Amino acid sequence: MTTSSFPWHDAVNRRAFLNQAAAAAGSLALLATPLACGAADNPSNQQSFTVQDIINLILKEGGLSPLSNTVDTIKAGKANQVVTGIVTTMFATTNVIEEAARLKANFIIVHEPTFYNHRDDTAWVKDNTVVKQKQELLAKHNMVVWRFHDYCHALSPDAISYGVAQKANWLSYYKTGEVMLTIPVLSLQQLVQHLKVSLGIAHVRIIGNPEQSCSRIALLPGAWGGQRQVSTAEAEKPDVLIVGEVAEWETAEYIRDHRLMGGKTALLILGHSVSEEPGMEYFVDWLQPKLPQLKITHIASGDPFTWL
Repeated sequence: MTTSSFPWHDAVNRRAFLNQAAAAAGSLALLATPLACGAADNPSNQQSFTVQDIINLILKEGGLSPLSNTVDTIKAGKANQVVTGIVTTMFATTNVIEEAARLKANFIIVHEPTFYNHRDDTAWVKDNTVVKQKQELLAKHNMVVWRFHDYCHALSPDAISYGVAQKANWLSYYKTGEVMLTIPVLSLQQLVQHLKVSLGIAHVRIIGNPEQSCSRIALLPGAWGGQRQVSTAEAEKPDVLIVGEVAEWETAEYIRDHRLMGGKTALLILGHSVSEEPGMEYFVDWLQPKLPQLKITHIASGDPFTWL
């Protein structure tokens, strides 16, 4: 979550993205250079690091093999740039870029696209003025952006789901590689309140009875795709399916009919960015001890929506 084209409305599950082999679609304006070997094998002896050194270190320390077909490439800047500081975030928004520059950090590790489509194809929409302005802003601050998506989900445990479970105080119920958690019984209303407080989310959406009991949780933060969301609900029969976002004509309609037909599974939609942000926050804790020479900061990109 390797080579499918992954259009926005595609039902393909992004976690299955790592296991798929198809021709890469679209072109990337900026690709990472091939991974060098051994550049950061002994980081304690290094005084400075390039972007590529740090990418190599993450793969080495995470026990990850380089992927030839992945969206985890450099989106802006160069692999040989010396790093002055690192910022982790979900999206490299203009605010995040400006704040990173203020912190004198010049390497942003993002989980999601920088240029508004899964493969960061800058020609996805011809003559996109916002893309051009963002590229100019990144160049102005001499900023490197590297996407950490497929490798992030390939870590054991998956950094995103682990980070969410940690922030929700559910680690005692969390099992690596599993999406199901059994927590002490709460009403759906209480569960909503717990997640809003623990994850710092202002608003969520639900389909279900706020008074219904919830204990068996299917935790699928981010955008797993309708097929995986529905198949999880079918196979596991959770009390509540917790997701980042849905295609409303897929999972939401399935849950609505499921409940109208007597089913009990509720749906809790947290929002894509805020549902995965705890994973990129946790990644600071994972990476900082391995790079004590550099300051690593998490900057939340936040919820893009204003609720009226």
